[in-house]
Amino acid sequence: MSGIAIYKFTTAHPGDVSGFKQLPESVKPEDLVAVIGKTEGNGCVNDFTRMLSSTVWDPLLESSKGISVFSGGTEGVLSPHVNLVINEPDYVDDKGAKLYSEGLVATVGGTRDFEPWEMGTSVHARVTAEKVKKLMAEIEVGPEDVHMVLVKCPLLTTAKVSISAKECITTDTYKSMGYSRLATAVGIALALGEVTDDEVDASLASYGEQGWSSRASCSSGVELENNHIVILASSKKASNPYRAIHGYMADAIDLEGLLDMTAKIPEGAERVQIFVKAEPSTDGLVRGKRHTMMTDSDIQGTRHARAAVGGLVSGVWGESDVYVSGGAEGQGPMGGGSVCVVYKV
Repeated sequence: MSGIAIYKFTTAHPGDVSGFKQLPESVKPEDLVAVIGKTEGNGCVNDFTRMLSSTVWDPLLESSKGISVFSGGTEGVLSPHVNLVINEPDYVDDKGAKLYSEGLVATVGGTRDFEPWEMGTSVHARVTAEKVKKLMAEIEVGPEDVHMVLVKCPLLTTAKVSISAKECITTDTYKSMGYSRLATAVGIALALGEVTDDEVDASLASYGEQGWSSRASCSSGVELENNHIVILASSKKASNPYRAIHGYMADAIDLEGLLDMTAKIPEGAERVQIFVKAEPSTDGLVRGKRHTMMTDSDIQGTRHARAAVGGLVSGVWGESDVYVSGGAEGQGPMGGGSVCVVYKV
């Protein structure tokens, strides 16, 4: 089994694909597994920067049958960028012996398209779980090997609601983003054994307060009808210098948690990327103090959360082109968010 490499490039605008031309000459188009990016739109229903980015990158992924996942919103200091996941041969010596005893591997895939009335429901969760399990089997990894399941999931539009043959979970298009993220995250938790099948409905009903996954990273968008899935995992069958650590922030100001995770990076290792989910806590509090992220009529709460957590993460990581995505329903504890750190030994 071959492993992967991850290259990060800042972008000048949502249609910037210059990073593809900056890859090593040895990389061929068919080696491109996934493009994971941050774009400078509002991250909400009408964020068309995600669609623009996927439109220009998806043709470059055709030969490899890879996928794109774009998360909108680079509030505060966050810098628009792309992370290119590349299939890479094992690191071996001149006799063919592996130079590393393990490595990071990745796989990608998509679920079937969801009907409008399925989005955000237990059907959405179970279809996601089934696909995640199948992808894990393809690269021969178990739940204990997985560090991150990153997904782009669909949302409801007014048009979809109006033509739906059955009642949808909500008629509010913005709220549908959260329901879709939640169902996807619960599906990931089910696939990884973090919840049982009997706990799916209760996890959905709690809106992320129970039955969450520390390895789910889900964002929703208008640019697709199914779930685009990227799985990062460790494998003893691969040989490369890429490693990952997963965990979570307990709340939006969990500096201690971030420092604990980054302290696990070995001395001398190269920091590659940190993937973080952020959300405003639904109880309106951060460590007992009132916040106004949910009651601001001018700016959506997910935008506040991205800006706040993005500043904290950038300060810890030492770079502003970090992947911080808003809306963490079921992705880490309520008010916190999942974290995945990738580094190179």
